[in-house]
Amino acid sequence: MRVALYQCPPLPLDVAGNLKRLHQLAHEASDADVLVLPEMFLSGYNIGAEAVGALAESQDGPSAQAIATLAKSAGLAILYGYPERAEDGQIYNAVQLIDAHGQRLCNYRKTHLFGDLDRSMFSAGEDDFPLVELNGWKLGFLICYDLEFPENTRRLALAGAELILVPTANMAPFDFVADVTVRARAYENQCYVAYANYCGQEGDIHYCGQSSIAAPNGQRVAQAGLDEALIVGALDRQSILDARAANHYLQDRRPALYGALHKP
Repeated sequence: MRVALYQCPPLPLDVAGNLKRLHQLAHEASDADVLVLPEMFLSGYNIGAEAVGALAESQDGPSAQAIATLAKSAGLAILYGYPERAEDGQIYNAVQLIDAHGQRLCNYRKTHLFGDLDRSMFSAGEDDFPLVELNGWKLGFLICYDLEFPENTRRLALAGAELILVPTANMAPFDFVADVTVRARAYENQCYVAYANYCGQEGDIHYCGQSSIAAPNGQRVAQAGLDEALIVGALDRQSILDARAANHYLQDRRPALYGALHKP
């Protein structure tokens, strides 16, 4: 499995502009199996509730259709972040995976909203953590702040996830998450974690970059710096098997001791 991450400055309020740069990028990354874009890539993240409401689309909206055509043309799957308007009118911070045949494989809604910024714009996703297969690999999905709750990654790993894709919009002063937490989640669950962040600035937010792909042994397969970059990492299933042979976190769990953790 070859995974490409696009770290970029946001282009807020310009869906057409983001689709245009995605068109060029997808063909540049066509030797990868999947291209992962940052959180809310289509619209920008720090844009306010009114703009989110104006730009929100359904799962099969015009942008999804355009990206499906592009994914088929470039011959790779694309995971992109966007504001989703559900059938009941609720708006979610969502990501959608479209495969190289132009088929929509998965839509995931952010479950853990970050502060007033997220809560002013979105509803929280419910208990729906899909696992899908792409090119023989089992993929799970989280969005930004979701990764900072270890229960989320663990439940995906226990369900069989080999690779967890995490579009994000992480900002200073939370560089620690990009530097340490991503690798820790991969190591403690013996799976790959791919973390695609923004760089640059959006309003009063300064993004911290450092997009990366962490291996099951906690090492980095690929890493970006602080500037715009397209990085690609090659994933090897043997690395998962080796990590699980050396690290017994999953087998050594004692769930009977953790019941209190489920109480409010």
